[in-house]
Amino acid sequence: MEENNWGWLAPYEKFGRLGDTKDTFKTIEYSEAKTKYSSFTHASHGMLFARDDKVLWDLYKARGAVLMQMRFDGVIGFPGGLVEKGEDPVCGLNREMEEEICLDLTSHRFTDQDHVVSFLNEDKSLVLHFYKKEVSLEEFKALEIQNLQAPEYGIETYGIVRPPLFTMGDGLRGFPAFLANHFAGNAREELVIGLSLSNLLSQEEIQAALKASQTFQEQCFPNKKKASQT
Repeated sequence: MEENNWGWLAPYEKFGRLGDTKDTFKTIEYSEAKTKYSSFTHASHGMLFARDDKVLWDLYKARGAVLMQMRFDGVIGFPGGLVEKGEDPVCGLNREMEEEICLDLTSHRFTDQDHVVSFLNEDKSLVLHFYKKEVSLEEFKALEIQNLQAPEYGIETYGIVRPPLFTMGDGLRGFPAFLANHFAGNAREELVIGLSLSNLLSQEEIQAALKASQTFQEQCFPNKKKASQT
């Protein structure tokens, strides 16, 4: 079998391995993450979102627009990336946001007050920081278009993705099906936390979607479940 060639990405490959268990992550305080674990590798990601009260096809409430993206490795995540040595996590996030989606930092700069949660993976010496910021729907649409001018568009990022925040009549398509995708790191958990704290979806709606997502995976990918049991 031909050996994989990671080139200069080799030092970072371990941070994004598909299928790694999320059970090795635990939540920690933001201050602790920046002091006790300052020697670890840090990564920061942010959720930009807008509320949207329109009704789609006279059936489903849109609820809102959330900005996610297709990454270079074929999985879905939030804009952001690794924090450079000596760089504060929120400063690293703003730098990455400017590079990946061409975010105008004079208007939409993230601050420590936008921090939501930090996760620790001691096995990988990795700390993940997650932030969220609300914008108007008009600003959100402008950010989607502006993304095409980002320096990393077509290199690290391959396009904006909006999660559908509704569940269709079969109880599976829409948000549950979206949750069955492959996500980078803790992006799936971050999305769920962000939606809850932003009051875009209720806890009951989120839990129902998570359960339906498991059903979707079992029905659409039965061989995947069998393989995991062998």
